[in-house]
Amino acid sequence: MALDFPIHNEQLNTTFSLYEKKFKALSDQKRLHIMYELTQAGVLCVCDLTDKLYLPQSKLSYHLKILVDAELITKELRGTWSYYKLNKKEVNHLLSEELCCLFRTNDGC
Repeated sequence: MALDFPIHNEQLNTTFSLYEKKFKALSDQKRLHIMYELTQAGVLCVCDLTDKLYLPQSKLSYHLKILVDAELITKELRGTWSYYKLNKKEVNHLLSEELCCLFRTNDGC
């Protein structure tokens, strides 16, 4: 059961919500596998991902939507097919010093 606690700084609350969404998206092995495959290939069609992950398209679409909504991957429509690629800027941001600074004292940043 999650406990809600008041955050009086609205900007901080927004920042926490943003990171919560991103880390929830990363907390699934299938979504991590999707991101790995996109890292290796660069850009993949949803049909290629279906074959690589052995997932039906409906389940794959569910996971892809979560990653797109968290801005960890991007989607491009080409005709009737959807192509996905890793949002390197966003992934690098999650691994960055900037995020770590949220949890360090002023002398650490």
